[in-house]
Amino acid sequence: MKDMTSNRLRLGASLFLFAVLSACSSNQTKDELISEDRWLKPSPILKQQIEDEAQRLPWTSGFERLEQIRWFAGVGEPAYATLFALTQDARPDVAASALASLGATMDRRLVPVLRKLPFPPEKKGTDLELERARALLRLGDWQEIPVLIRGLRDGRVYTRALCAEALREATHENHGFDPRADEPTRTAAAKRWEQWWRQRGGEGLVHN
Repeated sequence: MKDMTSNRLRLGASLFLFAVLSACSSNQTKDELISEDRWLKPSPILKQQIEDEAQRLPWTSGFERLEQIRWFAGVGEPAYATLFALTQDARPDVAASALASLGATMDRRLVPVLRKLPFPPEKKGTDLELERARALLRLGDWQEIPVLIRGLRDGRVYTRALCAEALREATHENHGFDPRADEPTRTAAAKRWEQWWRQRGGEGLVHN
């Protein structure tokens, strides 16, 4: 009972924070939110480093790509303008890496920005939508939790693991989901996640 109460408080706090952030940015346009003037500018040397890493990004993979994501996240605010632009890249892996970098900063001011950045309908149901949902959840926005719960049913172990970890990290819930378990076991656990989310919504705490 104590754990359930604690989880409800965490959920309520996250949704309250999202509402505050949304209200603060409701009158701001997308261009105003992503403007370089709004964010800390990099020094000339750092700006060149950011540009160099951005140019390398499409041609890296594996551990090297992960290191780049960590690097961008570590740079933080001075790299935001570049990362916002990269989220619109036509190459899904590049856009996903930019979203992952922004999510890893844990800077909750980014929630309204990501919400206003264009996300075409044709990208729904893709890996890019999962990465966007993961980034938003890491930043404190719980609205995309259903997207990640659907990701638990993905046919790929790696994708299921990323979705499960993002959900566990944010909610401190697990519901017995193991991304490497057999399909019936995974399906049962995914249904428990779905039931958990319906219960939260039924309590009036969730507003989409």
